[in-house]
Amino acid sequence: MKINAALEWLVLAIMLLTLVAALAGLFPDNGQPYPLTNFRGEQVTINARGLYYWDTVNSAAQMQANDLVTLLLGLPLLAVSLWLTRRGSLRGRLLLTGTLGFILYTYVTMCFGAAYNKLFLVYVALFSASLFAFILSMMSFELKTLPAHFAEKLPRRWIAGLLFFVAAFLALAWLGRIAATWAPNVIPTLENVTSMFIQAMDLGVVVPLCVLSGVLLLRANAWGYLLASVSLLKFLTMGAAVSLMAFNLARVGAAPGIIELGVFPAIALANLLMVVLLLGNIRE
Repeated sequence: MKINAALEWLVLAIMLLTLVAALAGLFPDNGQPYPLTNFRGEQVTINARGLYYWDTVNSAAQMQANDLVTLLLGLPLLAVSLWLTRRGSLRGRLLLTGTLGFILYTYVTMCFGAAYNKLFLVYVALFSASLFAFILSMMSFELKTLPAHFAEKLPRRWIAGLLFFVAAFLALAWLGRIAATWAPNVIPTLENVTSMFIQAMDLGVVVPLCVLSGVLLLRANAWGYLLASVSLLKFLTMGAAVSLMAFNLARVGAAPGIIELGVFPAIALANLLMVVLLLGNIRE
């Protein structure tokens, strides 16, 4: 199937803007972090250097880890998947759609989670471009014939099981963190943001998507094949990003938890295995 011209131009624009945003976030700069008590009474340390000057040290470490994954994994995946899609490859289109989902998730968080900086409009442009590119890419699939492109030996139960595990893990982890703020006189750990926007996105979009994808895949529904494929490819990049965030937090002296150091790398590896099995069981 020939790639939509609008989608192709959007992906090329996304690649250029992502390169600019990631390199700017990783560009080294001098500065001395300093402690601050925010308006809630929470003790934080302001980064005071580089693009993420007004973010906390913890937040900056996480965003720079995401910049690195975007630069070394996200951009190459976009380039390869676009090339494959232009050649009419179904694998390429699935890979492209999943990677666009990762870029969309990343720059939604940058728009609403990063302290205002000079690249704000770049984040907005990436949010907008990746949203419409993701929609166009999803619309490019022929659902009636899609299931026929997957081999019978595709491990649908294993893939669905992984999606259910991710949904349960995120739900329990984030609900536990939210419930901890209900105790009297507890100051929520929000760093420099005003609300739990990551938890809102995961609980409102990612968790339901995982459950729906798994259920529809077990039923051999066409939407199940599509949503599960996109979810796996998206979680592969997100899992790698969160894993690197944990190690970068440790590097700057923060204390990442066992979830970041253990569970997310395991999820990333499991997703990598399932992605390999998924792509290997597609008939072009």
